[in-house]
Amino acid sequence: MADLKNKILELVQDDLEAIEEALIENLKPYLELVSEVAGHILFSGGKRLRPLLMVLAARLCGYKGGYDKTFSTAFEYLHAATLLHDDLVDEAHLRRGKPVAHSIWGNSTAVLVGDFLLARGLSIAAAAGNPIIIQVIADITENMSQGELHQLNRKGSLDLTEAEYMDIIRRKTAVLFQGACRISAILADADKEKESALSDFGFHIGMAFQMADDLLDYTFDTRALGKAVGADLREGKLTLPVIYSLKHARPADRKKMEALIQNGDFSVENFRWLVEILKNSGGIDYTKMLAGDHVEKARQSLSIFNDSKTKNILLGIADYAIVRNY
Repeated sequence: MADLKNKILELVQDDLEAIEEALIENLKPYLELVSEVAGHILFSGGKRLRPLLMVLAARLCGYKGGYDKTFSTAFEYLHAATLLHDDLVDEAHLRRGKPVAHSIWGNSTAVLVGDFLLARGLSIAAAAGNPIIIQVIADITENMSQGELHQLNRKGSLDLTEAEYMDIIRRKTAVLFQGACRISAILADADKEKESALSDFGFHIGMAFQMADDLLDYTFDTRALGKAVGADLREGKLTLPVIYSLKHARPADRKKMEALIQNGDFSVENFRWLVEILKNSGGIDYTKMLAGDHVEKARQSLSIFNDSKTKNILLGIADYAIVRNY
């Protein structure tokens, strides 16, 4: 995992530096408080995966313009906005190992800065001067909001289905990856075949990324995770490892799992017991398998493109989307 990560970082170092500069530059003209709060979430260790995917996908399509780095920041702003809002809704305490923004500046400021970042993302999209691109960004924003509302409405529901879970992560996560890759093709005036291929690539990467991310709650410690272990479950979020295990666990184990989930305030020992049940009932392996299937589909999506350095980097990112967590 470390070798793959370091290899990718070495190959994209210049792109990441340019993206970082653009993120800072696009916040400069605004209130100091906005930059301070936005910077708290934007510059706290994020992977820049979404803007990086856009820049690389545009390059894969032969883009020669100068707006790709600036445009890519829109996806990081949209992502940061959802994190600010999600942390408040979830009553979270940590994000990337740091106190959440609303615990420092208050709920109202966190919400308003999140709103600003959403608007900033739309402004950057509008500057491209292409109504199709603006519509894609608007659709992404609508989907992310609906995904969060669906998850909130079903918070703590023991009967949450796998199909519902898939729809939630599609809206909350995959559409942003998908949009980043699709817009790259539009920005580069690529043909519809390449646009569709990159859209599929982004979608499958996003689905795999979120499934793998959901596994972190059951495979990493707090220091590595950057938030409290078991936080998803304490917040009433049932993710795929739990959904699958509730369906396949022995009746006695299922009953204990249900009581633990409904209680929310479980001990470290209880959580360790739950992790063992997730392993024994196949929930963790099942989630890994589905995430791996999406990675393979993502890789296949790029088959229409000729071999190149950029294509190989994208394939490496596809692999890293899941192996980083195991």
